[in-house]
Amino acid sequence: MSSLLFILLGLVAGVFGGAFGIGGASVIIPALVYLAGFTQLQAQGTILAAMVPPIGLLAALRYWQSGNVNISVAALICVGFFLGGYIGAGLVQNIPEQVLKKAFGVFLLLISLKMILGK
Repeated sequence: MSSLLFILLGLVAGVFGGAFGIGGASVIIPALVYLAGFTQLQAQGTILAAMVPPIGLLAALRYWQSGNVNISVAALICVGFFLGGYIGAGLVQNIPEQVLKKAFGVFLLLISLKMILGK
């Protein structure tokens, strides 16, 4: 993929992130694996590195300007996410590629089914 395509991928993920509150990984990880030939671990590591600087700052600013951000809850989630990210990254380093890819797919499938069929 060219630099422009990676920028467009980030733009699409950003739009989905701003619109739905997702981190972009559900868009970017499959794209990196299936369109750019990354391994699952490379895709996961790359998106984590990409999300560090802009983790939704401008999108969160827009929500905050509209009165739709609970800063104290966001700060607590941030602490948990910070620690959980470190723990989660350590847990997957020795999981075989195919197992990790399938687990990620099952996770996305379960979330999507809950969103489509749940209350």
